[in-house]
Formats: sequence, C-alpha cells, structure tokens
Amino acid sequence: MRKTSLIALTLASSIVVLTGLVLAKDEPKEAVPVGSISRAEGLTAWKRIEAVVTHPRCANCHVDAKAIPIWTPAGESKSRVHGMNIRGGESRIGAETVRCSTCHVTSTLPNPPAPAPLHAGIDWQLAPVEFIWFGKTGAEICAQLKDSRRNGGRDAAGLVEHLKHDASLNGFIPRAWAPGAGRTTPPGTFEDHLKDMALWGAAGQPCPD
Repeated sequence: MRKTSLIALTLASSIVVLTGLVLAKDEPKEAVPVGSISRAEGLTAWKRIEAVVTHPRCANCHVDAKAIPIWTPAGESKSRVHGMNIRGGESRIGAETVRCSTCHVTSTLPNPPAPAPLHAGIDWQLAPVEFIWFGKTGAEICAQLKDSRRNGGRDAAGLVEHLKHDASLNGFIPRAWAPGAGRTTPPGTFEDHLKDMALWGAAGQPCPD
C-alpha cells in the first residue's frame, strides 16, 4: 500500500513538473516595443522577409483569383503552372474539380522526399484571396501585408500571431523549411522569419520605395 502511494506521489510530482515546463514554454514572450527599431533596421528585416515570401515554397499557393496553383518541380528553380490541370476554384480547395486533399494528405508526419506530394497538419488549400502575391514585387507585397484591408484584417502583431497559430497546427508556413528531401527551402529558419516579422512590425512596417 505504501509502495503504491509512493508511486502515485512520484507520478503526480512528475506531472506537475512537466505541466510547469509546458506552461513556461508556452508563456508569451514580450513583444518588441513599437518604435524601438529604426526604419533602417526594419527595412533590413523586410528584405529577409521578402526573400522568404517570394520563395517558391511560400509563393506558389498565393495565386490570383483564377486559383491556378503554381509548382516548382524537384531539381528545378523555375515555377510553372501546376500539372494535371489542377484548379483551386472559388473554394480554393479544388472542391469544384479535384480537391487538393486528393493528393496532399493532412498529416503531421515529416514530408516525404520529392516527388511525393507535400502535406501539412491542416487541410491543404490555396492561400485566401487576401493573400494573393505570386508574381508581385517585394514592395507590392510589403504594402499589401501592412494593409489590414488586404491581409485579413491584421495589424503587425496580428501577422506575428498568424504565423504562431499556423505553427501550432503544424501548418504550411513552418513546414516550408521541412518540405522533404529533394526540395529547396526559403532562407533562414521559421524562427528567423518570426523574429524578422516582429522587428519589421516594431519599426512601423516600413516598405521599400
């Protein structure tokens, strides 16, 4: 009986410790204060952001209202129209023709090597119309991202939270840096991108001329 009690007490203590670690990990870190970053530093952060959002791994699904996805075959650097006559349709998930989920599995497992279809922890779809930017210049994307009327109603802090929320679901954004062997990745890491978005926001979201 005493042995059982000791085991129960040990397990309870372990749960408390683990819960504390999880809560400490999930505690929100203080945001970079607005105005604490210079415009020049903000523009430098934006250049790194631009290199990420214009990379094929991030831009290929941010297509226009025609909803024709783009892809970059393994071993190539040039993007092209998605094969097999795929169309996202008004639904942005291919519900009108062939659903994205026909090939792109919803899974938190690591992405398989190319040419197997990519997957993510959330249902596969094209980016919302508000986030159309494939083919746009860095300055155009910058202006769009800072405009709440064209970015889903988000301010600078909201954009950072969007990235964090997607990561919590094992979504598309962090997995751009883990697309499976044989595929290129955006520069830096997801954590670098998150930090740059915070710096850019703290600098007032400056855009290149």
